[in-house]
Amino acid sequence: MSFSKDKFVFKVKDHSVSGEEFELWMDRQWELLVTHPQPTPEQLPAYYESADYISHTDGKRTLFEKAYQFVKGIALANKLQLINSMSPKGTILDIGAGTGDFLLTCKNDGWQATGIEPSAKAKSIAESKGITMTASQNDLPDRSFDVITMWHVLEHVPDLEAQLQSLKRLLKPEGTVIVAVPNFKSYDAQHYQSYWAAYDVPIHLWHFSKTAIEKLFAQQTMQLVKVLPMKFDSYYVSLLSEKYKTGKMNYVKAVWIGWRSNVRAKQTKEYSSHIYVLKNMKNVK
Repeated sequence: MSFSKDKFVFKVKDHSVSGEEFELWMDRQWELLVTHPQPTPEQLPAYYESADYISHTDGKRTLFEKAYQFVKGIALANKLQLINSMSPKGTILDIGAGTGDFLLTCKNDGWQATGIEPSAKAKSIAESKGITMTASQNDLPDRSFDVITMWHVLEHVPDLEAQLQSLKRLLKPEGTVIVAVPNFKSYDAQHYQSYWAAYDVPIHLWHFSKTAIEKLFAQQTMQLVKVLPMKFDSYYVSLLSEKYKTGKMNYVKAVWIGWRSNVRAKQTKEYSSHIYVLKNMKNVK
C-alpha cells in the first residue's frame, strides 16, 4: 500500500512541542491527507513530550482539564453502550489504551479486557487500575478478540498497512473493529484551516475521510457498517484551535464554532470526528 502526494494543501505548525512546520498533501485515490515529512519511529517520541498531552494523564489542573475529564466520563458510558450493542460480552483489545479508563469501564461490565499503550507513564497508570497491558500486538494470538478499539489512535500509527493487517489477524472471524478519528471535511476543520488543532502534526501522520476509512479497511476484507458522530470533539478541537490561532482559548467563540460545526453536520454528515464500526467479513480468510 503506497500513498501519493497529489496536491499540496497547506503548511501546519506543531503548536504543542517543537514549533516546526509540516506540510499536508492530499492523496486523491484514498481521499486521505498525509503529513510530510513524517518523523521516523525513533524521532516520534520527542514530539509527544508535552505536559498538555492530556490523554496520557488523569490531570485536573485547569478548568480545561477538568472539563475534559468530565466529558470523558460521559464518553466512556457512550462507548460502553456502543460496544455492548455490537457484540456479546467477550474479549476486547484497546490499542492506545492511555490511562486505561475505557478498559476499566469494560472490565467492570464483564468484558475480558486487554490494552496496548506505548507511553510508559500512561501504561503504568492503567496497570495501577488493574488493567492487563501487553507490550506489543505481535505477542497476541491470532483471532483472539471479539472487539478491537482504537480511540483517536489510527492517525498516530507510522505503518498504516501493517496496523490494518494486525487488526485483521487479531480479530475473530465475526469480530468488530471500532475506530475513532478526526474528520478533515468537517466545518470546524474548514473554518480553522491550518490552525485546526486536530491536524496535530507531526504526531498525526494521517488525516482521514469516510472514503479513506472505507477503502483502507476493505483492503483487509473488513466492511464499514456504521458511522457515528463524536459531537463533543467539535468543542474540544475548537477551543485548542482558538488558542493556536489567537493565543488564547476564546471560550465563547470556540463554543459557537463547535455548535455551528455540529449543526452543519446534520446536513453534511461530516462531524469533527467520527466513530467507524467495521465488521470482519464472514468466510474470508
